[in-house]
Amino acid sequence: MTIKTLLAALLLGGSAAALAADTDGQFRLNELLASDPAYQETWQELVEDESRLPEWVMNLSGIASPMQGLDDDGDKYLVGQLCEAHNCFNQRLYVAFSWDKEDAYALYVQLPDGLPTDKAPSQHATLRWLGEPDEATQQLLQEQLRSDPNWY
Repeated sequence: MTIKTLLAALLLGGSAAALAADTDGQFRLNELLASDPAYQETWQELVEDESRLPEWVMNLSGIASPMQGLDDDGDKYLVGQLCEAHNCFNQRLYVAFSWDKEDAYALYVQLPDGLPTDKAPSQHATLRWLGEPDEATQQLLQEQLRSDPNWY
């Protein structure tokens, strides 16, 4: 590699990291589709082939925490969580948009209503993948789920 190529690679990597840092906390899933038509188009392509999804999932209209930029083996994603407004613990969605906004993947987590507090949510959850994520992206989204202190 020439010095110019190396310098360009370092600058590009640094700007991507700065961009990721700048996006942390600025976006929420329930606002993302209105913020950029590219996100809306990518999400609509994802859900159009899925059956029996609730309206809040189809429209990403629930309660959302701030999204974060994450790097997974060189692939960059904007990742966030959303839950159904009146049933946040039992109905959750974890979403990862590729940095170029071309792909979206999601993990839809459902727990039975009335689950006793002495039952581990992880043992009674139904997990549904949306968008056919590869193994690395599945792990990325599962890590988001496992980071919830009420998930055991």
